[in-house]
Amino acid sequence: MNKDLNLADIRAFTVIAEQGSFTLAAEVLGCSRSHLSKQLLQLEVLLGVTLIARTTRAQRLTEQGAAFFNSCQSALESIDQAVAMTVDSAQRLQGNININCVGGIIGEEIVTALVNDFITEYPDISVNLDFSSSRVDLVVDEFDLVFRMGELEDSSIVARKLMSIENMTMASPIYLERHGYPVNPKELKEHLCITGSIDRWLFESKEDAKHKVEVDIKGSFKCKNGRVMKSAAIAGNGIVRLPKLYCPNELASGELVSVFEHWRVADTPFYLLYCKDRFQPARLRAFVSFTTQNFMKYVTGIRII
Repeated sequence: MNKDLNLADIRAFTVIAEQGSFTLAAEVLGCSRSHLSKQLLQLEVLLGVTLIARTTRAQRLTEQGAAFFNSCQSALESIDQAVAMTVDSAQRLQGNININCVGGIIGEEIVTALVNDFITEYPDISVNLDFSSSRVDLVVDEFDLVFRMGELEDSSIVARKLMSIENMTMASPIYLERHGYPVNPKELKEHLCITGSIDRWLFESKEDAKHKVEVDIKGSFKCKNGRVMKSAAIAGNGIVRLPKLYCPNELASGELVSVFEHWRVADTPFYLLYCKDRFQPARLRAFVSFTTQNFMKYVTGIRII
């Protein structure tokens, strides 16, 4: 029986009891007297008791009605308080934001600098920044926002593209002098390559992007950390594929050089992801707005060490 109770009917009953009149209660609730009568009758039928004894001229709470009114009035006040607190919490710029992010230079330098400035601007908001490398699920893993590289498949997620990451195939002059300069990506099969999580590299022709070559690569060094991969390449231990923004100083000094003249690696899109939510809390809206407006400032201002 309880599952059939309607909160609107209970609220109508409490207003009728408080006002002492169907006419006054109808004015408070903005409905007709007949509608209130139907609500009260429906509630009484479900409970199996008469809550308000009424005639055409008068009404009074029954014993059961008075007891039910006292309990409902207290419960409805608690509900109203809970609603007010929830709305206030969602609209105020305070609370915690759980964020998952790629590591390496993008996470440790760019996103970290952005988060620090965001916290400075919004001191009542705290941020938990997680660098776990597994591909997380926003709902299951309880993250509010995710910074992610690569193409997306989940249409239920909102994806705000922040930039396209230019990738390069590089090596140190020391390595190339020892092992030769490959001209075509297929020649990488005869070279040592420094790998992260991908052992099959895809290239496209600079003259014709539809012309692609995919190569299985091998090497004696493997690590998922971009800084370590860069160091291994500088040491002459192989050819590496990394975002260009990881190596501006090394490219400028000649410690690393581009390997291919006519072939390139496709850019990697970089997104800020969050669940579709019509009622997104103000703190999340503030972070999304701050990120989309300022992200590239942190990319151009990065100091690589």
